Amino acid sequence: MIHRPQKRQARPGIRLPLWALATLALVFATAVIASSVWLFRTVRDMASTASFSDPTFTIPAETSQGAPPVSSSGSDAPAPAADEPLETLAPDAVRVWSGTERITFLFLGVDQRCNEEGPTHTDSLMLATLDPGSLSLSILSLPRDLWVEIPGFGVDRINHAHFLGQAYEYPGGGQALAMETIQALLGVPIDYYLTVNFDGFVEAVDLIGGIVIDVPEAIDDPNYPDSCYGYEPFYIQAGQQRLDGAAALKYARTRATFGGDVDRAKRQQAVVLAVRNQVTRLNMLPQLIARAPQLWRTFQANVRTNLAVDEAIQLALLAQDIPSENIRTEVLDFNYVYNETTPDGRQVLVPVRDEIRKLRDELFAPAAAPTPTFEDLPALMEAEGARVALYNGTAVFGLAGDTQTYLRARNVTVTEVGNADAATYKTSQIIDFGAHPNTVLFLVQTLGVPPVNVSSGGRPAGDYDVLVILGDDWRVP
Repeated sequence: MIHRPQKRQARPGIRLPLWALATLALVFATAVIASSVWLFRTVRDMASTASFSDPTFTIPAETSQGAPPVSSSGSDAPAPAADEPLETLAPDAVRVWSGTERITFLFLGVDQRCNEEGPTHTDSLMLATLDPGSLSLSILSLPRDLWVEIPGFGVDRINHAHFLGQAYEYPGGGQALAMETIQALLGVPIDYYLTVNFDGFVEAVDLIGGIVIDVPEAIDDPNYPDSCYGYEPFYIQAGQQRLDGAAALKYARTRATFGGDVDRAKRQQAVVLAVRNQVTRLNMLPQLIARAPQLWRTFQANVRTNLAVDEAIQLALLAQDIPSENIRTEVLDFNYVYNETTPDGRQVLVPVRDEIRKLRDELFAPAAAPTPTFEDLPALMEAEGARVALYNGTAVFGLAGDTQTYLRARNVTVTEVGNADAATYKTSQIIDFGAHPNTVLFLVQTLGVPPVNVSSGGRPAGDYDVLVILGDDWRVP
């Protein structure tokens, strides 16, 4: 059943000045580009009004099929009124981020086409994590066809979360539901989001003079979609190529290679790093400073974020100290997903959760603590205080009740028993709706649940923290 949250009023917009916005687009959206700090320091006394927490993305309609994308700098987005008050910057805002905890960002590239005003899908998703302690940055790309649980809406492609969040006016919008979906998949808290319309990406690349990409294989995509439901064929040769904004966007979006969506995620990271390499060249800084007003106009119409002004500044100042060798990029490729066809004929990528968890721990978690021995687990489990629900997924009458008695004797807090949605589960499943690793490990070892059958969820349907669906592989000893 689809739960449709009640409508809420949009949160007030965050007013970001020019140099803070340039940081968002050129630092966090492009692998935390360190050189944008120059732009901050040069224009930090300048301020301007803009609403970025929920702007309306507008794309001019194309006049004919196959026409080139229209630059957002020529859009009809209104400029700030001259008599609007300018936001001033507190003197203590321009300082390096003083926090020591890891900060995680979700970058969303929105697939919006001409004359569209309704809900939009995300064409690219990147999760970046910055660790102030080790001065390191990790970026994980998630293929748009990843088949995941969207909290409150069932299983679907991951790029549909943003659409559903907008369509049903989910609290916080599409980006909030996208964040919850990825948090449920990875078990990683997300602090900030940055949503960018493709027009903003195209113009940003053009403003830095294009990028240089080492293309590993020729790509011929006669069915590359334009922004108005037509086609704009795309071809690129193998080898080193210089791309303008429009070509860079096509290179990042096309799926006309053997690896499909996975290859595309890798190309998007290559484009991000190419942008970073271009911007960090010292002779690019004067050009960026001279074009600051144009950058501001572009990003005002095409970016939204929940970063506050001072947070953007401080994180950017921290980002400048990250050496290139401390930046790691990963993609959920075919080591972590496999192709599958849904009952309604859709081609999707199913996550291999055990492998994804290993990668998650490498990228987003601090050094792993020693694995507790089974003798330690009962006390560690009790300390977590997790409430466990048992659902019978078999035709064996009373299996959940008997298992409840069995687990309560071992101090497991079982708060609910019932029947699963089907009686045909061959193997038992465990879903952790939070962070209860010791409880889950205790249940895995006690019930003999295969580790691959352990997953995480967003919102439980009942008053519990961990759900166990008993399968035919389990009988009470």
